[in-house]
Amino acid sequence: MGRRFRGEGHHKVDAKGRVSIPASFRRVLESGDPNFQSGGNPELVIVYGDHRRSYLECYTMNAIDEVDAKIDAMPRGSMERKMLQRLFHGQSFPTTVDETGRLVLPAKLRNKIGLEGEAFFIAAGDTFQIWKPETYDTEELAKTEAWLDDLPDDFDPLVYLDGAGPPSGSEG
Repeated sequence: MGRRFRGEGHHKVDAKGRVSIPASFRRVLESGDPNFQSGGNPELVIVYGDHRRSYLECYTMNAIDEVDAKIDAMPRGSMERKMLQRLFHGQSFPTTVDETGRLVLPAKLRNKIGLEGEAFFIAAGDTFQIWKPETYDTEELAKTEAWLDDLPDDFDPLVYLDGAGPPSGSEG
């Protein structure tokens, strides 16, 4: 797996659906596109099909290839494979970053998440997400704050990396 996305940012969305991608995200998209050449425009895939999600999930070409390989390894004809193919193949939007570092988000994708004047970008490791800022604040940020509030004040979340899990009495 290549470089990871890190950070977050707010960016204006114009009437045509053009939005600038954070510069650091562009570097990851470039390194995650095996066909990228200096001076060119990196490709990515935006997955929008999961009706339970209030955001768009953006994959580098390498990251979506990993997903595709896992789908291809599933039994042909299985319901799980069919559903994942529908989500990751049928309900996705292959696109490129333009010369000025922007994405053009079609109306269908903007409407799915209610995106209008501003977009919130947040890194998610090998993907990044595009949210309507107000939705992110009310849904995701609230979940994170509630999770942290349930932990003791001196709890260090890094213990999850060592497999220790949450302190007794807490849910994780």
